[in-house]
Amino acid sequence: MTDTASQTQTAPERESMEYDVVIVGAGPAGLSAAIRCKQLDPEMSVVVLEKGSEVGAHILSGAVLDPVGLDKLLPDWREMGAPITVPVKEDQFLMLGEAGSVRLPNAIMPPLMNNHGNYIVSMGNVCRWMAEKAEELGVEIFPGMACSEIVWGKGGEVAGVVAGEFGKNADGTPGPGYEPGMELLGKYVFLGEGVRGSLSKQVIERFELDKGAEPQKYGLGMKEIWEIDPAKHHEGRVVHTMGWPLGKNAGGGSFIYHLDNNQVYVGFVVHLGYANPYLRPYQEFQRFKHHPVVAELLKGGKRVAYGARAITEGGWQSLPKTAFPGGTLLGCAAGMVNVPRIKGNHNAMLSGIAAAEAAHAALAKGRHGDVLEAYDGTVRGGEIGKDLKRVRNVKPLWSRYGLTASMVLGGFDMWTNTLGFSVMGTLGHGKSDAEATEPAEKHQEIAYPKPDGVLSFDRLTNVSFSGTNHEESQPCHLKLKDPSIPIARNLPVYAEPAQRYCPAGVYEVVEKEGGPEFVINFQNCVHCKTCDIKDPSQNIVWTVPQGGDGPNYPNM
Repeated sequence: MTDTASQTQTAPERESMEYDVVIVGAGPAGLSAAIRCKQLDPEMSVVVLEKGSEVGAHILSGAVLDPVGLDKLLPDWREMGAPITVPVKEDQFLMLGEAGSVRLPNAIMPPLMNNHGNYIVSMGNVCRWMAEKAEELGVEIFPGMACSEIVWGKGGEVAGVVAGEFGKNADGTPGPGYEPGMELLGKYVFLGEGVRGSLSKQVIERFELDKGAEPQKYGLGMKEIWEIDPAKHHEGRVVHTMGWPLGKNAGGGSFIYHLDNNQVYVGFVVHLGYANPYLRPYQEFQRFKHHPVVAELLKGGKRVAYGARAITEGGWQSLPKTAFPGGTLLGCAAGMVNVPRIKGNHNAMLSGIAAAEAAHAALAKGRHGDVLEAYDGTVRGGEIGKDLKRVRNVKPLWSRYGLTASMVLGGFDMWTNTLGFSVMGTLGHGKSDAEATEPAEKHQEIAYPKPDGVLSFDRLTNVSFSGTNHEESQPCHLKLKDPSIPIARNLPVYAEPAQRYCPAGVYEVVEKEGGPEFVINFQNCVHCKTCDIKDPSQNIVWTVPQGGDGPNYPNM
């Protein structure tokens, strides 16, 4: 028998299905795990559950893909029709000032920053292709199935998940078309939800997986796809920038990737450890596009898509234990992004492969529901650990000393790490991103220019280019632990930063006759999860809406 975390006397009756492996999330990590499971044992029963309306609908990444993970999973991917066709031909690193830029010589960059052999891709399309390969092997994939609860076994282990609950009223009671969902039970459950997954958070807390680790750190990544003048397009060019417009207000930078069909990915990352509650990451992104270098590139072009999501940035020292009773954390659910490279997809794939191999070995011995210690050992002692460990000090150096000093010290540390050592050891991160937010009285408001509707756009207009949709009659999936805190505490102390850090305009403070009111427009939510991370009172809890809701990214 099993029980769910929220079971009560009125818990709905649910049917159940049993599998060898249940995978939550059809991203690169989950799909790699599914494929590898079937490669090892075609008879293994494997199901992948995806909350997006289709595979790829919620995938947003830069992305320059290091193919090391795919090479290991599907060595013949080049002959298999993979949508990976734009090799990187040129790397540029720019330091921006308000009116100009300086190109940093490639020769001074640590070798790991070289993108030779990598590819500019749409990870959404890569995941769609991987899903086809998984299904050809017999993997069952169910999109539009949000996993809302964990099923706990009798021994306290993770035994499965509840997926596919639909039709609740706004107050949480069953509506006329209510469907209770199903229990998908697995001998092992892999959580590949991505950054700040709602089930992963519960598991990390319950099993204290982050005990002894540094606080996880995050960035907010925002991205637009632009079609530009063919005369300005350079297929295979990769550009990274630092400096303006962020300055001393926050860490971060940009990327501009020239893919095929005269399109470019224009992205901007703001580290969420900033102090000033008046900072607006989205407006910093829009302002960035008015820099002369960027504006000239985009002039005469048009934006065709927009999206945003959080990025794990804590790295090696923030990595929690990745195995727990009954399952594993995959990819960004644990935090496997190499921050200076802005790459995590390769590690996500490697983690999926490692989890599948550990589960296969355990099942062959008749085990189930225990801790896959071999997986955690592979993550830390193998390629993933090596990749994260050699860049482990870049993020804390940036947080402590700012951009210029961190470039010098971080670059030196990465160079020494290519030789296998670091004179700095392993630096800590200190505060969480929520704790880093300072009271408003210590800062001044930032005056941002109004969007011109040509290069820069208001939030709600851009959200319309993300394909975001939520059924309005369902309960709000953005939960407040204490509904009074936004107005009673966050507003007087922090000027309620939720209305500024959200890149989709979900949160507002509205003046009414009885005083200010905190309004949550959950229909706008692009599932970036910044609110769950940055709220200084840690009062907002991001949970899954019903399956199929949220953004519908075409080729992010």
